[in-house]
Amino acid sequence: MVRLINEKNIWILKKAVLGYMKLQEPHTHIIEINQKNHRPCIYVMWHSDQFCVYGLQDKSKVNVLISTSFDGEIVAYAAQGMGFSIVRGSSGKKGAVESSMQMLERLNNGEDVAIMVDGPGGPYHSVKNGAIKLAKMSGAPIVPVCWYSEDRTFHTLPTWDKMTFPVGSARIVNLYGEPIYIPKDLGDEMLGEKKKLIKDALESLQKKAPSVYKEALRDNLWERKKV
Repeated sequence: MVRLINEKNIWILKKAVLGYMKLQEPHTHIIEINQKNHRPCIYVMWHSDQFCVYGLQDKSKVNVLISTSFDGEIVAYAAQGMGFSIVRGSSGKKGAVESSMQMLERLNNGEDVAIMVDGPGGPYHSVKNGAIKLAKMSGAPIVPVCWYSEDRTFHTLPTWDKMTFPVGSARIVNLYGEPIYIPKDLGDEMLGEKKKLIKDALESLQKKAPSVYKEALRDNLWERKKV
């Protein structure tokens, strides 16, 4: 079976995705709720909410972990074009170690990291170990984040991750959770407990998001941001 994305056409898709993101950016109106600006920190999100990084400030200081797959090549090109720093990593042991060392170095330099904790290929809403081990090595807190909108311009793709994205003017909230600190002496036997803690935090944010969004509408936060 021929891959839809291959070495011959990938440059077209890279340009197209970056073009969409550039056109969409001025129409993506994000309000940050409970953003306490811990720096450095490790932002964690579901793969479905990966575009919530749009709402992060000082994008050049945010390092987004992206896979080394063809799909990841497209996302990495677009993210760099939007001003983010990129770390490429694979699920293989060597690739995971190399990307972890890069992210650790950038955290030690006072920069942030963003990781889709159930990416790049799932299972859906299954937290992997990477963010926890990175927090353990760096001492930086894990900050859960999700985004949410009820505008009709906010869409969900029929993909494994149910990825969400805006097309046209969209009012969106980025909702941040409380920081999660991982002790440096955490044993491997405790990884499962911390993974559940992150999963519960992200799911709690998703449950709160509709009411938080309605409060933002009631308080005219998007209009106030323009002033």
